Amino acid sequence: MNRMITFPTTKKKELVNITSKVGRIVNEANIKEGLCLIFVPHATAAVLINEDEPGFKADVEKLLDMWIPPGDWQHDKVDNNATAHLAASLIGQSRMIPVINGNLQLGTWQEIFLLELDGPRSNRRVVVQLI
Repeated sequence: MNRMITFPTTKKKELVNITSKVGRIVNEANIKEGLCLIFVPHATAAVLINEDEPGFKADVEKLLDMWIPPGDWQHDKVDNNATAHLAASLIGQSRMIPVINGNLQLGTWQEIFLLELDGPRSNRRVVVQLI
């Protein structure tokens, strides 16, 4: 089963919690055992799993700025968003989560995030595939 869901983003860098929508897709599919693939078909977005806490979100943005600072990147000559492409490539555009007894097997504090790296965008797509 495949589903496409969309999300708007409002900032240049933003963590959008998509856990409830992904969980709803798993519940509606009535799959008891399997895998849930979450994939963003964008070169300047990524998927993270971690805690939904304001300090953590701010730390991710700070880390990205420290990790891949603006600079003399060759890709900036194309569309001036090399840092977004680099971060998405290093973080990754997908995550796989086990489904057991019909539930995503996330840890107590784990949430699923669409990580916007080149926003704002009106229509970021997320593919959810249940295997």
